[in-house]
Amino acid sequence: MPWAAARALAARSAGRLEPARVPLQEALGRRLTAPLAALVPVPGVDVAAMDGYAVAGRGPWLVVGGVLAGGAPYGEALRAGEAVEIATGAPAPAGAEAVLPYEHTVAAPPPGHGGAGHEPVTWVDGAVEAGRHIRRRGEDIAEDAVVLGAGAMVTPAVLGLAASLGHDTLLVRPRIRVTVLVTGDEVVHAGLPAPGRVRDAIGPFLPGLVEWAGGRVAGETRLPDGPGPLRAALADGAPGTGAGEVAVVCGASSKGPADHLRGVLARLGAELLVDGVAVRPGHPQMLARLPGGGLVVGLPGNPFAALAAALTLLAPLVREAAGTAAGRETSALAGPVRVHPRDTRLVPVRRSGRGAVPVGHDRPGSLWGAALADALAVVPPGWSGEQIELIELPLGG
Repeated sequence: MPWAAARALAARSAGRLEPARVPLQEALGRRLTAPLAALVPVPGVDVAAMDGYAVAGRGPWLVVGGVLAGGAPYGEALRAGEAVEIATGAPAPAGAEAVLPYEHTVAAPPPGHGGAGHEPVTWVDGAVEAGRHIRRRGEDIAEDAVVLGAGAMVTPAVLGLAASLGHDTLLVRPRIRVTVLVTGDEVVHAGLPAPGRVRDAIGPFLPGLVEWAGGRVAGETRLPDGPGPLRAALADGAPGTGAGEVAVVCGASSKGPADHLRGVLARLGAELLVDGVAVRPGHPQMLARLPGGGLVVGLPGNPFAALAAALTLLAPLVREAAGTAAGRETSALAGPVRVHPRDTRLVPVRRSGRGAVPVGHDRPGSLWGAALADALAVVPPGWSGEQIELIELPLGG
């Protein structure tokens, strides 16, 4: 199947997940499926915007009490000539007309007060502007005001905004669940591989790629070679096999003696949607739908080929399910590349002011080039110098 057709088919294969209400900490990176409205006004009451004295009328003012942020409000309305010492964020007393900041305050003599046998009384004075340094209830955001529309991305700032407006949960499109199945007797997962063995380089990059695309890896299983373990891992009811789920099989997608995915899918009654893609690297990739509704993505065993296949089939379907489709970017190609007469080539590049620069080191078994790159250039068959598409590579959080 042509590369562009396979990529489009993968996106169409995953239906949009139904909206779900999730705790704030789980909503980061999701898109709102309903407008975000204020459950409370901001601020919720009249509050001081500076440390100082809430005052009524003209000075000098007699200090009759104090209020701290988070403390009990002053219990009476201020009368003209009275002040309450107040902290930033503390509720302003009824009758307060302004806040006189500490730095603008001068001590005032206590007219008619003090002297032998009397308790000292505190008086303050200073220049103040009516209404200054008091934030009125709802001044920033009125109660019931809609602050963000459906479709907005939930960023860290949005989480803080939602919390300030009284929300504990948000209605978002959830992350699709992805189960990773790493196959191969020759694959080791820690330490130095013995002769004839290889370290797993695919399992470590998949969680970050899935998260970047809008899904989440719900589990990883390591399978020995052979059809039995693979069939059991993909049988009805296994993780990743239900509707709205994806199972990613690393290795076993080619046609060698240890590549059992095609036969296992046939025995399970799966619908084979993609069986090989005209792309290099990564042509032995697969996409199938299981009888239970889950999707299976088969990735080649070579690491860079697996990354190319994941960006062809896995990322588009995860993005579509999550409602986070990627934008399209094009660029000139600023450097020589090998052009294939029939297949699309995915070439690691770095963006620059003169175009996308190939970084080299792009053999199927090595992720060196991908680690140096920030995108993959999509070089179509028979390319003759026109602008090419760039696929963004996942970056660190």
